[in-house]
Amino acid sequence: MPLLAIPFPHIDPVAIAVGPFAIRWYALSYVAGIVLGWWYSRRLAADAALWGDIRRPTRADMDDQIVWIALGIVLGGRLGYVLFYNLASYLERPAEIFTVWRGGMSFHGGFLGTILAIVLFARARGLNPLAMLDVAAVVAPIGLFTGRIANFVNGELWGRPAPDLPWAVVFPMGGDIPRHPSQLYEAFAEGLLLLALMAVVVRRFGFRRPGLVGGIFVVGYALARIACEFFREPDAQLGFLLGGITMGQLLSVPMAAAGLAVIVAAARGWTRPRHRGAEAPA
Repeated sequence: MPLLAIPFPHIDPVAIAVGPFAIRWYALSYVAGIVLGWWYSRRLAADAALWGDIRRPTRADMDDQIVWIALGIVLGGRLGYVLFYNLASYLERPAEIFTVWRGGMSFHGGFLGTILAIVLFARARGLNPLAMLDVAAVVAPIGLFTGRIANFVNGELWGRPAPDLPWAVVFPMGGDIPRHPSQLYEAFAEGLLLLALMAVVVRRFGFRRPGLVGGIFVVGYALARIACEFFREPDAQLGFLLGGITMGQLLSVPMAAAGLAVIVAAARGWTRPRHRGAEAPA
């Protein structure tokens, strides 16, 4: 153990075990993120001042939508990881695609899966898809925070070598090298910091310009992810890409561009519905 390093706390990744059945912290992080996000989104839906003349969802709508979002997160996140990060390995052992409890989720895949789920749900209920995506954008950092904490508990997705850093951590699977605890950096930047930013944004703009809040979240996340990737070790099967960038940074660039485009469109009023809809009761 190097002198300037903090030993990994060796937290048991299994939170509860009953016989052959085990519930892992990784799974609980997703449950906590979804449940807390559902609670927060219900409060946002109930606040008429945030919606103006945009039809707002009922509490029942938010209750039903959470099932769609959960499926979008899990299916999209897993499919994104398989396609973007480790396709060759899963093609050799396709049965491992379904071993979600072992980890291996892609935010960018979960992001696209959630967008699809919310858009389909909103259209089915006659709600504004962009406004519903805005609600999800406000609460999403909760799940990002809990997910990154779970990555740290699992001792995965560790940071790059930092032998002279006082708070560097020696991870069990990362060799005897002190490393940046990049999972905690991401928990702060993508989770707590972005959560605070979105709380300010929604109180300032509400959901009256559909897409504006969501666009700000997308740009904010992309910038936070790009910055944190400078401290995170790239996935072993991918390494550094052209120019020394990582896959996470590469995927975040078009994400930021799309977010900026939505912000511009929303700010100019292009995303507002042509006809004003009646506000739904809470």
